[in-house]
Amino acid sequence: MKIEFQSDLPDLQDIAIAVPKGAVPGLDRLDAAARTLVEGAVKAAKFEGEAGSVAEIFVPKGDGVGRVILIGTGSGAGADLEKAGGALAGRYETAGIEAIGVDLSAAGVDAAGAARFAGAAAQRAWRFDIYRTTLTEKQKPTIQRLVIAGADDVEDAWREADALTQGLELTRTLVAEPPNILYPETFVERCRHLEELGVTLTILDEAAMGELGMGALLGVSQGSAREARLLAMHWNGTGTDGDPTIALVGKGVTFDTGGISLKPGPGMEDMKWDMGGAGAVAGAMKALAMRKAKANVIGVVGLVENMPDGNAQRPGDVVKSMSGQTIEILNTDAEGRLVLCDVLTWVQRNHRPKTIVDLATLTGAMIIALGNEHGGLFSNDDALADALLSAGRETGDKLWRFPLSPAYDKLIDSPIADVKNVGPRGAGSITAAQFLQRFVETGTAWAHLDIAGMVWADKPSATYDKGATGYGVRLLDRLVRDLAEG
Repeated sequence: MKIEFQSDLPDLQDIAIAVPKGAVPGLDRLDAAARTLVEGAVKAAKFEGEAGSVAEIFVPKGDGVGRVILIGTGSGAGADLEKAGGALAGRYETAGIEAIGVDLSAAGVDAAGAARFAGAAAQRAWRFDIYRTTLTEKQKPTIQRLVIAGADDVEDAWREADALTQGLELTRTLVAEPPNILYPETFVERCRHLEELGVTLTILDEAAMGELGMGALLGVSQGSAREARLLAMHWNGTGTDGDPTIALVGKGVTFDTGGISLKPGPGMEDMKWDMGGAGAVAGAMKALAMRKAKANVIGVVGLVENMPDGNAQRPGDVVKSMSGQTIEILNTDAEGRLVLCDVLTWVQRNHRPKTIVDLATLTGAMIIALGNEHGGLFSNDDALADALLSAGRETGDKLWRFPLSPAYDKLIDSPIADVKNVGPRGAGSITAAQFLQRFVETGTAWAHLDIAGMVWADKPSATYDKGATGYGVRLLDRLVRDLAEG
């Protein structure tokens, strides 16, 4: 869907008028007959401008009929404008309309608000239909243009909102692709275009990782016919040399069978999105590059497939990580932390970032604790944790903080190695975070985000339909703004 901003609304067949909560709709552009119809419909529908609410009225238009759509913008705050933009796109995506003119003038929306409204509409209109060949005409999207008037000087704000939207689209596409199409090597290829935006890519194959001693990551991959990859994406928008200020690290298990500790069959198809953390990092790096963020940031993802062939890692194996620490494998389905620990070591040894944030669909226990409403946050630094919580509130990628402590750390001590890869059933998400903390060097501010319940949705929201959500892209983009660009 193409987004256009114009000073005056063109004479389109279908128009949407923004209405703040409790306000009288601005109907000056309508003739007397149309105003009468709309005013009557507003009373009958008890339309009050709640954020995302819609009232649709058919009115005479030339020789035919047009729509007047009243779209509630609530308080006019950013989140309410997102609800409004998303509701408009979701309602009319397949309605047979090719273009809608949107009048924001009565809502008192500034440039940032207009861009957020438009961004939400574009994000909500994203679909993943490339493998569907039998869509009926009613199922096919028809809307091509959204023409928005009523806000001034939107170009700069829209450029940034559009960058975020394109980052989200990359993440959602990566997460939605089936595992026979998206695996470590093809994930890398999907990110090659970032070089055209000024992102420097570093790619390690299995031989290179073997030379570096990345036995934890490679242990996960050894049962798969697909080779593992490490992909680093470096954006330096500061104009100066030096190590990145922030490292974003993502778990990229492109399909997770559980390995020898095989998952149950029902629902295993969902494990194509076990690379949601890596997808979020890739999307965030694209957004940063497209908006030319004045920050020095590196995104690093470990890409593997976890399969149970005759060479697969076994429960009871001991592997040596890049850090030198040895790990007793008790459950091959606790594989994400094995991938992340070597990636954490690699980025610290090679780039020495002051701050690291890792994202992973790490534990089912996180879904039990938080459902699909919040991601879990663990951190060794209160200021970083507060910054992430604030970014989550601002963007809607909400987080909830969990504890770390030596008491939990003892639960993963191994009798024959330095650490075991799982603890007892209780506090499963916490012990997973404690495992990762053992690979974070002293003095590095670190946060771990367990986003297991957030990368895929069974119901639509303001900015996405059912399926891949793009969770984490907004959050990371905002964190970089706050910590590295402020």
